[in-house]
Amino acid sequence: MSAPAEDATARRNPVEEALAALALSTSPRPQPRPAVQAARAARGGAGGPAASTDPVEDLRRASLGLPDTAGVLPERGEGGFSGRCSPRLARAIPRRPGSARDGRAFVAGLSDAAGGARDAAVVRALLSGNVPGYLRRLVPVTFAGTLADGRQARITICVMPDYLAVGSDRDHVRVPLGLRAAGRVAEAFDMMLPTTRMVDAIYAQAAVRLVPQPMPAGGQMVTTGYFLRHNATIERQLAAAGARPGALVAGQKKDLVLTNRLASSPGRVAIYGWHRPGGRPIQPLSTVHGAAYADYSHGIRLVSRTAYLNGRPVDLEDLLMDGRYARLLNREGPIGGAAIRIAAR
Repeated sequence: MSAPAEDATARRNPVEEALAALALSTSPRPQPRPAVQAARAARGGAGGPAASTDPVEDLRRASLGLPDTAGVLPERGEGGFSGRCSPRLARAIPRRPGSARDGRAFVAGLSDAAGGARDAAVVRALLSGNVPGYLRRLVPVTFAGTLADGRQARITICVMPDYLAVGSDRDHVRVPLGLRAAGRVAEAFDMMLPTTRMVDAIYAQAAVRLVPQPMPAGGQMVTTGYFLRHNATIERQLAAAGARPGALVAGQKKDLVLTNRLASSPGRVAIYGWHRPGGRPIQPLSTVHGAAYADYSHGIRLVSRTAYLNGRPVDLEDLLMDGRYARLLNREGPIGGAAIRIAAR
């Protein structure tokens, strides 16, 4: 089962991490995202409120680069970013077939499958387009900070509003996956896994924050029946919260994340998150499980490969590998290419 804690270095409160200095080293500027997309296509306010005493609000302000007394940043970005994520960012997800099965019927049909066989069936369904429409409407999450040369930088990423699911808007089931399966779907959809800092920012900027609902631990955690039961719990929470479809939701699962530990711990999956209401995650960054492991508490939150740097579309992978900007998005600093390739298999 997923360990509730692992590394002493990962036990710092994410609020403390988010409030750490964002001093960054210099490196070349990332390439514009449209050029990257073309290459891939060829292969297939003034005075603000008083300082907050809410740690989640502090985390939100830190991700936005706001001092305690600053007002909210303007919604419209510079240059080409309008403040909303374009529907084109999800165009690599195939249209959902009219014959596609609803989520509960599809997942119930996998009751005798497990591990790699179940992952393979889920991946086939996702790659065929059996994905709820609301997940295709990506939501902006913004980071801001000061670079080493004193300039300000603002980065917006576009994320799925909830965890990856099979089915329709009316009937869908969130589907935990092993790292290889998750990476295959992310690559096909022109997306990536988030970093731990992205997961913190998603929670801090979410419109709806659910309270984690752990289930009894044991071998049953990896069963399809447990997946269905936990999904039903989440749906009841969303209904009780009056959440509208497509609102950014967080707190319901742990994330598979992108980290340099994937390169230093080959054959492992990195898991992080499941934030409690105070902003502290149940699961510190952990690589205790093998790459194929998936249990009911895990979720796949995908992030578009297109990000916006000061309003200009760029490749998120370039930003994560660039020493000038990486620490805005990742507390480890730049992500190595080896880790990115492992998470995109």
